[in-house]
Amino acid sequence: MTVLVSVKINDGVVMAADSASSFASGMVYYHSHKIMNVHAALPVGVMATGAGGIGSESVETLLKDLRNRLSGNDSQHLEWRLDPSNYSMEAIARRLRAFLFEEKSIAHGATTYTKFRLCGYSAGRPLAEIWEVNLMGQDCPLPRCVQGEQEFGLRWDGEYEALDRLVFGLGTRFNEFAVKHGLSEEQANALREKLVPDLYELLFVDAMPIQDAIDLARYLAETTVGFIRYSVPRPKTVGGPIEIASITKHEGFQWAQRTPEPEI
Repeated sequence: MTVLVSVKINDGVVMAADSASSFASGMVYYHSHKIMNVHAALPVGVMATGAGGIGSESVETLLKDLRNRLSGNDSQHLEWRLDPSNYSMEAIARRLRAFLFEEKSIAHGATTYTKFRLCGYSAGRPLAEIWEVNLMGQDCPLPRCVQGEQEFGLRWDGEYEALDRLVFGLGTRFNEFAVKHGLSEEQANALREKLVPDLYELLFVDAMPIQDAIDLARYLAETTVGFIRYSVPRPKTVGGPIEIASITKHEGFQWAQRTPEPEI
């Protein structure tokens, strides 16, 4: 598990993630890098939540391999090279799916459950987009657009509870407990639909400066890390240093907060 946060505004999109990584063995490590730029010179980044690897390769290493291909640095896959003047976020999302699911996951039995959020700009476009590729074991649906160019706001994934309570005013198990206390499933759904608009806490405006979006993303990620740390019954699958990157039209992919990789 992990927490992924994105804040999409007029000036770009900010990505934030913790560094906890869980493996099938039950081990959790706290020094993973879950945010990556997917091309050396393009305003596009990706972040991941779920399993920490496919087969014997970590998600971090796999995303770096994909970056080499898309940047034209893999001599055996030159056909994967992106043309900086003619590419789309959807096309990159499809290549992400082809590489991670069709080439890697299927070869290892298609048992990986990992979600990838791809953030950035299509060539020549004025506003950012966010796409999702979801490895679901034997299945991996075609990429879907989570936020189009004209859609703004907060998104989070992985560990939902803290931010669902903070922003929506209701925890993830609201429906379950509403049914437990006498409502039907239909009544619980209807009540939730009525309550969320009333309880929703607006934390952004489309025109906020990118630095404020960075600060907001940091706050949301830190809130989730703290919530999991101090929650007595919850598994400690979120934590470690928080990394943050911003993507803007003119500055491209930039790190706002990053844990240095070890020198070997």
